[in-house]
Amino acid sequence: MLGVSNTSVMNMENAIRGARNPMNSWARMDSYYNDAHEYVLGENDLNLAKRLCGAGSDHRKFIRQILVSVDITAPMYWWKEYDTYKVATVANSTSTMHKIHNKPFELDDFSHDHMTEESKEKFQAYIDYMETIRQKFVETKEKAYWYDLIQLLPSSYNQLRTCTLNYETLVNIYHARKNHKLKEWHTLCDWIKTLPYASDLITFTDGE
Repeated sequence: MLGVSNTSVMNMENAIRGARNPMNSWARMDSYYNDAHEYVLGENDLNLAKRLCGAGSDHRKFIRQILVSVDITAPMYWWKEYDTYKVATVANSTSTMHKIHNKPFELDDFSHDHMTEESKEKFQAYIDYMETIRQKFVETKEKAYWYDLIQLLPSSYNQLRTCTLNYETLVNIYHARKNHKLKEWHTLCDWIKTLPYASDLITFTDGE
């Protein structure tokens, strides 16, 4: 299971203006803000952006300045793969260490959407056991029970992170992960395709 929310795309105007710096072609800028205060790329700017993106990463430096902030809820096994993207990313996560004992464990705290019914039944029993340990820790504050929770916690446990990335990082993610075995990556790639001008600036193929 992977969920995305609270998406914000920022700094596109400045990025497009910077893309015109090498040729001093600012007078050809024709982008504008519509009534909804959304930045709309004009024909000149969009054509330039598409040419630069198609020419390769050295020429499309401007998309590194288009920033995206998003809340992602995903299982720990997925976050382990996401964490390979260290360049131009920042994230703040909910704290497992400090907050794991604050609420009862429930099945929906974990990704289980691809489990068989047999596995889900066994997993529920495991969660029930973890809940007894959580209650013991809440009652006694004994650190041994807290360690039980930390070391028993499955990698399917869902964590929320607020992430900041740029369009270039999303280019790398999309093309590397769109056919990945994990369905969570497919969900993220589907979200990427909804971003402003994604088909022109992110999901294109080099050389287009």
